[in-house]
Amino acid sequence: MRLPIRLGRAALVALIAVAASFAAGVIVAQGQGTQVPTTFPTVQGQPFSEPPRLVSANGVLAVDLRVTPTTFTVAGTPISGKAYNGVFIGPTLRVRAGDRIEMTFRNELDQPTNIHFHGFRVSPSGISDNVLRVIPARTTAPVRVEIPKDMEPGTYWYHSHQHGISEEQVMAGLAGVIVVEGEQRYLPADLRGVTERVIALKDLQAQNGAALSANIDSNAPTTRTVNGLVNPVIPIQPDETQLWRLANLSADIWYRVRADGMSFKVVGQDGSPMARVTTETTLLLPPGKRYDVLVQGPPAGTYRLRTLRYSTGPAGDDYPERTLATVTSAGQPVQPADLPGGQTLPALLRPGFAKAKVDRKRRITFSERGNRFFINGKQFDHDRVDERVRLGDVEEWTIRNRSGQQHPFHIHVNQFQVMSVNGRKVPPAGLQDTVPLPVGGTVVIRMRFIEFTGKFPFHCHILNHEDHGMMAVVEVVAPKKNARRRPGVPDLPDRPPPATTASSTTRWPLRTAQDLLCPLPAARPDRAGAAAVPRLGAS
Repeated sequence: MRLPIRLGRAALVALIAVAASFAAGVIVAQGQGTQVPTTFPTVQGQPFSEPPRLVSANGVLAVDLRVTPTTFTVAGTPISGKAYNGVFIGPTLRVRAGDRIEMTFRNELDQPTNIHFHGFRVSPSGISDNVLRVIPARTTAPVRVEIPKDMEPGTYWYHSHQHGISEEQVMAGLAGVIVVEGEQRYLPADLRGVTERVIALKDLQAQNGAALSANIDSNAPTTRTVNGLVNPVIPIQPDETQLWRLANLSADIWYRVRADGMSFKVVGQDGSPMARVTTETTLLLPPGKRYDVLVQGPPAGTYRLRTLRYSTGPAGDDYPERTLATVTSAGQPVQPADLPGGQTLPALLRPGFAKAKVDRKRRITFSERGNRFFINGKQFDHDRVDERVRLGDVEEWTIRNRSGQQHPFHIHVNQFQVMSVNGRKVPPAGLQDTVPLPVGGTVVIRMRFIEFTGKFPFHCHILNHEDHGMMAVVEVVAPKKNARRRPGVPDLPDRPPPATTASSTTRWPLRTAQDLLCPLPAARPDRAGAAAVPRLGAS
């Protein structure tokens, strides 16, 4: 029989609050602050934790990656979805420049898929970072990625890029973070051992305990997670400096991030360290965007890491404000470190395209009609080359958005420098691989197509738009024999070396990646032979 229970007034109020929270889809760990609205029951206020790590050893990261339909846990709730190695956010891959990724890719789904190493400057062909490759259902395939020795250190990610179903596969769980080690060497010596945190931002729409796999509405209510947790508690000491790796791994939605009581010192963007370090109170992360930031602990207390209310335009989405995490500043204050205003970078990483000779200019137009999306009036065709460029050329692309919502432009393999937005010059700070296109606006970028020939796409990184046509193919071809090149840029061989087992692309044997850089202002060399970039405010 059920025994009668006598409750005091305070206990009764607490019980009612818990019941109301559960009805709204929220369970809050005892004593851990604000309740965040979610679309399914969640346990909130858990200690901050990160996805499992897979770390390279002796120059190789050997990975057995199982892609499975499975049930994983999201904020304490079992959800049926698709996963890399059984977790909602896949294992974090940690590698170094010059490493090789040797992956056994086991597709145990009942549908095709593939994998993209987002932001990597690697071969786009063969069994490397080839998103035009299809790995059929229930098959196993090798993936081999040779990471250049001069690869930019920073935060990257990997995800499904299977055209037509990339949105539902990423929504269901097929995404994870990659860290290329070495970024801290560009920081002042007293900051090179600071605590790092991977903060993977990813939302989930689920019904009846399963991730949505069809008719996904990016404007519908959703549950926003940090590393698969809802409102986890991030610890920091007062005045302690930490390096946060913010990465938007969502299929469609945007984040406008603010940390109460703190500012962001942006030291990296899209896997590229910043020559000019900026201080920001908010950061806009469209799908695919990453920022590496230094933060310092505020005075003792409890603070929020939030995504603010944001609209992508009259034809786009409207996102409400949500708390992403609770930051708890506690313990003895530490001696605050001096944060940098700039970083000394090798020339490869410096944004010097303003002084480059432009070999060709192109106009690219993003547009839409209903749920059909276009680049230069065409929808994606796997077998069509839309833009053919010459290896080693500097190109300027004027990208116009002729729609009523923002689109994040992303191109594979080569990073670019944003030169202007809506006609206003953008001060050079660093290179990037993803940039928002304003509603009805124009963004001008410059980039050099270095090292690799082959085919790869550029597209809108709202995966619903990509799946519905907003993607195009660029092919990088070898320069013609005896083609004239400007002084100071070495001629490239007129025939490629034999293809390797990793790829049928060409990686041209440059003396150094710096041989194909834009001209840069004279600067004093540092001890490693790289040019030193003056820090902001330096005389």
